[in-house]
Amino acid sequence: MTRTIVAIGNFDGVHLAHVEMLRNAQALNDQLPLVVVTFWPHPASVLRPGHQPKLLTSLADRLELLRAAGAHEVRVVQFTEDVATWSPSEFVRRVIAHLDPAHVVVGRNFHFGHKASGDVDTLRELGAGRFQVSAIDLVRIDGLNTCSTLVREALDGGEVACAARQLGREFRVRGVVVVGDQRGRELGYPTANLPVPGEMAVPADGVYAGWLSRLDDPQSARLPAAISVGTNPTFYGHERRVESYVLDRDDLELYGREIAVDFVQRLRGQVKFDGVDALIDQMHSDVDAARGLLLG
Repeated sequence: MTRTIVAIGNFDGVHLAHVEMLRNAQALNDQLPLVVVTFWPHPASVLRPGHQPKLLTSLADRLELLRAAGAHEVRVVQFTEDVATWSPSEFVRRVIAHLDPAHVVVGRNFHFGHKASGDVDTLRELGAGRFQVSAIDLVRIDGLNTCSTLVREALDGGEVACAARQLGREFRVRGVVVVGDQRGRELGYPTANLPVPGEMAVPADGVYAGWLSRLDDPQSARLPAAISVGTNPTFYGHERRVESYVLDRDDLELYGREIAVDFVQRLRGQVKFDGVDALIDQMHSDVDAARGLLLG
């Protein structure tokens, strides 16, 4: 078996610090394949059920982003209650050893094994004579340490531009368009509606400028959109949704199609209007603001 470079981490969001980690890993020996080890579901969902963080990417998106960042292969460890009981040495034996690494790369704050009892020094001790270990420092952007928690906090505050700087790309929500209340069509602004899965992160309720892409047609152009996130309080809605109006288009047939929505900038927070006329006036303003921001 060919020896490898192994990078280990959760990699939720595959933000710029993750990308830098993989770049450093591959630079150790670009003749060896880079194997990335990640975990699914999020370990906190097993260790602290009900208190796990919202996910920045689905598993499919994470794998795609890791490969785009340089991974030759991605190994997904299914994190279970049994895996949580493994000692650090058992983790190395079961997860790392059979990959025959020449070098293992982790983040500076990496912990592993039962009750997070192993750290970078533990990994070095267990790998002595078999593989070397490198610990990568955190990346700083805008004076902040880039991490998944920081991206989640930015999204919780509606700061999608900040999240994009940490991710190295616009934050994306993807899914299959479902039939909604169709009020947008009645008001002159037909929207593509995506339900929000409870386990996934989304920006704070409000209106945003961004882009819509059809994933069933990779050759199609990104379309400028005004995007609403929330429950539609003017009509006493309860289900949280991402609703995207493609600027100046009422001819799109997107039901049942998989789309991606990329967030560029927040325009305003969510507001409950006194009536339909006030809502329509605001929608006109939102569309004009999105157009000016996206199209100049």
